[in-house]
Amino acid sequence: MQVDEFALGGSWVHKLDPRVKIAVTLIFSVVVALSNHIEVAAISLILPVMLITFARLDLRKVMLRLAVVNGFIIFLWAFLPFTTPGETIYSIGPLTIQREGLYQALLITLKSNSIILMVIALLATSQVFTLVHAMSHLWVPDKLVHLFFFCFRYIHVIHEEYHRLVNAMKMRGFKPGTNLHTYRAYSYLVGMLLIRSFNRSRRILQAMKCRGFKRKFYILHHYEMKRCDYALVGSSLVFSILLMVVR
Repeated sequence: MQVDEFALGGSWVHKLDPRVKIAVTLIFSVVVALSNHIEVAAISLILPVMLITFARLDLRKVMLRLAVVNGFIIFLWAFLPFTTPGETIYSIGPLTIQREGLYQALLITLKSNSIILMVIALLATSQVFTLVHAMSHLWVPDKLVHLFFFCFRYIHVIHEEYHRLVNAMKMRGFKPGTNLHTYRAYSYLVGMLLIRSFNRSRRILQAMKCRGFKRKFYILHHYEMKRCDYALVGSSLVFSILLMVVR
């Protein structure tokens, strides 16, 4: 599982202060999410697309990430145009397509893609451990920082544990189907995964206590703002204000 594959790069976007990246992404996401106009949502795509271009990210990998998100948005296009009350623009037998439903589906699609692209452009171009460090500098509660850190640190371990259990089921002749036996087997799989994850977390906690862990990560390195950081903060604030004015 390559979670931080976009973090490998030498562009000025990669070298930005992670505190600035988190703050800019948060402000931009809130402004875009609160917008109710398609024009604003479409214009908001400009900034993340520019940052992705400057970061020289692999467009194929970026599109693959977007495809995962849009795979869920497709379900909205399958229901919203037919279930949202409003002006009927087309009829397909007993089904009617409403203008308001199409508007909402398109609005959600544009806003979702804009926010995801900004996350890829700024947060994905930093290593997760760097972001965790920056969260501590931004006075994020320690419990949230720890939760974020350990979720990333051990998610691949749980993923490998899942594959071991699945392979064990296949070696015993398990073939999934739409029957009660399959549902029971998958419920056992989830249960075993939770139990093994819980046992592993207890072992990890004991190991950390043996090494003197006192529920706090101490910050030894401090970041310094550079010209490019101030430039990004200023340009993003101006862009966000323009989005709010257009709205």
